[in-house]
Amino acid sequence: MSASPIRLAVLDDYAYTSKPIFEHFTRQNPDHKVQIDYCPSTLLTRTPDGLKAAIDRLKPYTILSTMRERTPFPAELISQLPNLKLLLTTGSRNASIDLAECEKHSILVAGTGPSPKAVPNYDSTNEQCWALILGVARRIAELDLRVKTGRGEEGWQEGLNTGLAGKTLGLLGLGRLGVQAAATGILGFGMKVLAWSENLTQEKADRAAADRGLPAGSFRVASSKQELFANADVLSVHYVLSDRSRGTVGKQELSWMKKSSVLINTSRGPLIDESALVNALRQKKLKGVGLDVFDVEPLPEDSVWRSNDWPEDVTVLVSPHMGYVEENTMTSWYEQTADNVGRWLRGEELFKQMSTTA
Repeated sequence: MSASPIRLAVLDDYAYTSKPIFEHFTRQNPDHKVQIDYCPSTLLTRTPDGLKAAIDRLKPYTILSTMRERTPFPAELISQLPNLKLLLTTGSRNASIDLAECEKHSILVAGTGPSPKAVPNYDSTNEQCWALILGVARRIAELDLRVKTGRGEEGWQEGLNTGLAGKTLGLLGLGRLGVQAAATGILGFGMKVLAWSENLTQEKADRAAADRGLPAGSFRVASSKQELFANADVLSVHYVLSDRSRGTVGKQELSWMKKSSVLINTSRGPLIDESALVNALRQKKLKGVGLDVFDVEPLPEDSVWRSNDWPEDVTVLVSPHMGYVEENTMTSWYEQTADNVGRWLRGEELFKQMSTTA
């Protein structure tokens, strides 16, 4: 009697990008019997019912492939998956996986690296950031709809756009992505850059500018968080989400902003207090907002962000967390994931291993 195949489930792959890659993997590895199932919908484990459904769905699998920070893997889920031996994620880190719990149950966890085709110091999330900035400032979605639904002169050149040249780009965080946004603002649009984070110094900012071929002082550091928010015409969030940074943009910070300013978030939804932001927009305390990330993803059907019910002259532009969703990136991630499956089956060292389990 032949041995039962190892069961692998691919989660969160909305576009089925992984399917041809794993089909190729099975053809290239005929000696290893692997049954691959696809579960493209994100499994939300925050509620008791959601957790139970996820446990029931995933319990049979030895290997799970998940997309970074889509289906969460808290301790309550991991501890109830007795067959799980290998948990693979895209990206080099995944804050929604409880690594300590995985190690407790001897579950190997591994991620992926950048695409070999990636251009150094250029990131797709920066492109998404600027697509949102330009989309809000130039009212692209609104004007597209007006032109397509208007008749004759109706909807033609209505209202005024917001220019960026000479304006201040405020950056909450000046890490890798913040630096990319800063350089784009200066070189691409003639903006001034003002940045702030708790540990950011002018010396660090000058080194970051020099790495981009820009003179010292190009990235000016605000003396306080309030100075950053009060002076920014465009405020873009570039923080890493942690318990400490959660809600770092709240009612107080929003009250410091100009009524003519725009807020952009391509980092993580919970960095901004959602209810405070909604209230600020409803009260026209901001000119607009561009969001690629949200508290709950995918957005629930009743989410306020799925609504067009916003005040006149307030632009709300959203995209479904597309900052990293590019063909080259996704294909490379799944190729690396499939390679790690092969490594595990052959007893070899995993690429980008996260857990310390032997």
